[in-house]
Amino acid sequence: MTATHPSNIFAEYTKLITQFKLPGVDVAAILESRRKDIEALAEANMTALAGVQQLGQKQVDIVRSTMTELQSLVARLRSTGSEPAAATGEGVQKTLQKAFVDMQELADVAYRAQTDSIAVVTKRFAEHVEELKALMQPRK
Repeated sequence: MTATHPSNIFAEYTKLITQFKLPGVDVAAILESRRKDIEALAEANMTALAGVQQLGQKQVDIVRSTMTELQSLVARLRSTGSEPAAATGEGVQKTLQKAFVDMQELADVAYRAQTDSIAVVTKRFAEHVEELKALMQPRK
């Protein structure tokens, strides 16, 4: 069995479907519907990929920011000899609070990416149902 290149999948599908002539079946409409399905899946995948990339970048930013703040805190402790325990605890607490806020932002980014991807697929599904309804209508 030979492997089919991903960019040729729809062309192969079209070639296969057009071989069959079925009375009363609009092959062109079926092919157009499948093309739209593939485009919707590609768009959903691109949306998901963009969300994952945004999430990854946000994680890198959070780690970088947290590490910079902790380095700054350690540098202050070393330069002054020792900072009062309350000030040190307060610095750590602020750094951790900021990290938790950033983690909430990460969750929001992931939720938006997932919601956007699902919206693309849901929209195409609704269009697909309408297309099927139209195809099932008796010809006049």
